[in-house]
Order: sequence, then structure tokens, then C-alpha cells
Amino acid sequence: MHDTTVLLIEVGALLFALGMLGRLGRRIGLSPIPLYLLAGLAFGHGGLLPLSASEEFISVGAEIGVVLLLVMLGLEYSADELVGNLRAAAPAGVIDAVLNALPGAAFALLLGWGWQAALVLAGITWVSSSGVIAKVLGDLGRLGNRETPTILSVLVIEDLAMAFYLPLVTAVLAGVSLFGGLETLGIAVVTVVAVLVVAIRYGRVISRFMSVRDPEALLLSVLGLTLFVAGVAAELQVSAAVGAFLVGIALSGPVAHHATEMLSPLRDLFAAVFFVFFGLSTDPADMPPVLLPAFGLAVLTMLTKIVTGYLAARRAGIALPGRVRAGFALMPRGEFSVVIAGLAVASGVEPRLAPLATAYVLITVVSGPMLARLPDYGWFKGFIRRRMALRRQSVQPVTTGD
Repeated sequence: MHDTTVLLIEVGALLFALGMLGRLGRRIGLSPIPLYLLAGLAFGHGGLLPLSASEEFISVGAEIGVVLLLVMLGLEYSADELVGNLRAAAPAGVIDAVLNALPGAAFALLLGWGWQAALVLAGITWVSSSGVIAKVLGDLGRLGNRETPTILSVLVIEDLAMAFYLPLVTAVLAGVSLFGGLETLGIAVVTVVAVLVVAIRYGRVISRFMSVRDPEALLLSVLGLTLFVAGVAAELQVSAAVGAFLVGIALSGPVAHHATEMLSPLRDLFAAVFFVFFGLSTDPADMPPVLLPAFGLAVLTMLTKIVTGYLAARRAGIALPGRVRAGFALMPRGEFSVVIAGLAVASGVEPRLAPLATAYVLITVVSGPMLARLPDYGWFKGFIRRRMALRRQSVQPVTTGD
């Protein structure tokens, strides 16, 4: 058959299968993300039925999926809210980096992989998946919860930190001179600051150029602007995801509201493709030797993420149930961790790092959405209520008779 014909057959069958898996997941009360990943493993290299003709198409779709996930996340908040959240969540961002980057770095050093691999693994264990978490919050109906702005603030700090971390790691792995590394990092800093200034000062002006009365023109304008800025950001050594997120921040008012409604179906489509592509790029045969260390590292850093979310929500004045939900929501790692691991693989730093990172991300991204549902179960809520009651009793003043 012609290549185009095979492409249509593979993509059509894959999308139909994803639709059935998504329906199954919602029927059993499970986020469809783990099912999409498992589907990718089944149809990827070394899987049951590898897809060949559609792999490049799915790769491009996965890139678009990350961009759409992040622009939709940015559309949830205005530039003023971003600045306020960043100021309030800066201490939580520092705690997040310390609690979650150090275990990865220490793990690599204990294995004798050297300081370059330690720098890479620190980033892999540090940054949560904004795309996965945004999808999980939407699936669980928590976008309007009180703890959600705190969760998003931590994610924003991580995503912005990646805008500086990725160029630095790229320079280190490439073995460039100190001057070359500082030049790359300087370009990234200038780019992010410039886009932030434009978003904060001229976001309303940009929104006025787009009319909500013409849905077709609005959809094309927002999508085109997002992809353009994401591409320019990637060309300037800044993550495309960060560029897309900043576009979402820049848009405000009715434009942001209508864009959210129109982009939601596209986001769901390409986000599913992203998760499938992640599974497609993983050979199941490489996983068994590294499963045990990856599992141990995942358990440790998922616990540190729970602590991160709990402390961040407590600083924001959120009640105990919200603190617990915030902690559980931050556990999945995803797109940025995969990007960081890819940089290490391309540079040939440590051959065992790639399967370890893949197994680690898969464990967190499959178990994270499942565990995020725990605070919604009745027995878990009862446990939290009992803890709150005990705490109230312990702080009540003790009275004594005459």
C-alpha cells in the first residue's frame, strides 16, 4: 500500500483505540493518561504491533500536544495573577528544588555516574509534568479548588526554571567553554524576560487584535500565535512549552475565555498523542534491569513532592484536605523529564541513564494520576477529618476546676 494509505490506517486505528480507552478509563473512574501510555508501549519499538508509517506524524503531534497543554494552562491565569503567584510561591519553589533535585543528583553520584549525569538526573526528578497535572486536575474537576493556584504556582516556577536550566545543561553536556555556556544562558534569560514583559504590559493590547465575534479567525489566530512563539522560543534555546505558556498568560478577558473553549478539543486530541508517543519511544525490553532502582527513586521523590505540595499549600493558608490534594497532584513527571533525558542520551553521558529515566517517568506518570484520586475517596476523607479533629483537640486550652 501507499505510505499515505498506511499512515491513514494507522492513525485512524490508533485514535479510535484511544477513544475507547478514554471511555473505559472514565467508566472505571481512572484518568486515561496511564492507558494512553500503555497503548504507546504496546505499539512502540519492541511492542506487540509496532507502528512504522505514522511514527513521524505522531512525533510532530506530540510536540503540538505539549504546546497546547501549556498554553491552556497559561490561559487559566492573567499576567497579574502570575506575578502575584510567583512572589507568593517563591519560597515553595526553593523548597521544591531542594527536596526533589537533590535526591536525583545523590542517586547518580551513588551509582558512580559522575557530576554531569548527576546534574541531568537532578532535573529529571525535580520538575513535575505541567501537562499531565493540568490534564489530571481537569479530569478530576479540581481546576476551581482553592489549592489549584498553589499547585500551578509551583509548576510555573518549575517551568520558568527550565527555561534557564535546559540551556545550561545543553552547554555542559556539549562540553562548550564557560563563555559559550554563559552566552547560551544569557540568550535564554533575555528571551524569557522579554516575553514576560510583553505579556504583562501589552497582553491586553494583543488580546484586542483578536475578535471573539469570529470563532474561526480567533481559533486560527490563537493557535498560530502559540505555535509561532513556541517555535521562536525553542530556536532561542528556550523550551517551546515555556513559550506557549507565556502566550496563554498574555491573552486575557473574553479572548482567553473563548480560546479555552475552542482549544479544549484540540488539546485533548494532541495531548493523547503526546502520551502515546512517549510510550512509543520506549522499548519495553530495556526496562527490566532498571525497574528496581527506578521504583525506589520514584517512591522517594513522589514522597518529597507530597511534602512540597503540603508545605506550599500550608503557606497559602489552605486547609489540610487541600494540602494533601496539592501534594498528591504534583507527583507525575513527564515532558520536561523526557527532554532532559534525551539531551543526556544524545551526548552519551551514561548509557544506563536513558532506560532508568524512562522507567522512572513511566512509574510516576502512571501511578501519579491514580494516586491523585486518593483524597477523593470516602475512607481517605474520613481519615483526614479524624486528623483535623485530633489537631483541634490538641490546640484547645486545658481548663481546670477550683
